[in-house]
Amino acid sequence: MRRLKGRVQRAGESLWCAGFRLIGRARQPEGKEIGFDGAAAVLVVAPHPDDEVAGCGGTIVRHTVAGDRVTIVYVTDGRRSRALGLPAALMAEARQREAGAAATVLGVDRSMWLGLPEGAWRDSELERRLARVLDEVAPAIVYAPSRVDFHPEHAKVAHALAAALTAAAPAGRRPVIRIFQVQVPLGAPLVNRWADVSGHASVLRAAVAAHASQVGSLERCLRMRRYAACRRGAAALAEEFWEINVDGYVALHGTPPAEWQRSFRALRYFVATDPCAYLVGGRARRRLLDLISRTIC
Repeated sequence: MRRLKGRVQRAGESLWCAGFRLIGRARQPEGKEIGFDGAAAVLVVAPHPDDEVAGCGGTIVRHTVAGDRVTIVYVTDGRRSRALGLPAALMAEARQREAGAAATVLGVDRSMWLGLPEGAWRDSELERRLARVLDEVAPAIVYAPSRVDFHPEHAKVAHALAAALTAAAPAGRRPVIRIFQVQVPLGAPLVNRWADVSGHASVLRAAVAAHASQVGSLERCLRMRRYAACRRGAAALAEEFWEINVDGYVALHGTPPAEWQRSFRALRYFVATDPCAYLVGGRARRRLLDLISRTIC
């Protein structure tokens, strides 16, 4: 039965990949390819241990290989994961070990474990701690979560990061923000940057394996990379981002998450419904673009 499910999954993915190739040939995909010059300080804000791999693992590797200085900050301890049937405290310990192993695989210069108890932390506490991280790292580029998501913790972290960026702005901290996607596609209206990470597929897979308790959900993120590669003509894997400035990020995330409209769908275990994740919420994505233009312009 397991083999049959695997064959069905692979056949379904092959079908959707063919569709993405046709779309890419018929219409030029949005966005410019990211360059890596080896002179940037980069900060990756991961709401959970594994979100760094889920959202931008291959791009992290490209930064480190180029010589950029990369710091990953792990915000929560991931204790609420139901994987492996572990009690919360043991799960938190396991996920901290996994994060350390993944950071080593990715070759980052530094990782910071904030370890806030998942589901039981205050926005103000994280705002202060992220403001200190921004001051210490002084990043030119921040890879960040967003409201184009389904997970409440991701939304809370995005809100706290917006507040921290606001506090850091008077001190001259104006990094470029690259929003990554975690299971929920950003979609054609929002993607404006991408990276071909095909050459680092083996490292990315090793980083996925390092997060042993979360491999199931990370496999869906790898599917998204394969779809992106098919659409853009990359050899195997591509990662997509929405690059905006600090003002744009704050405009999107400055209000409390309870006020945000959530109209998005994630990729799920079975591949059959994958296109729904790209189609559901199209109007909401366009509204986010309008929100930025109204607020900043």
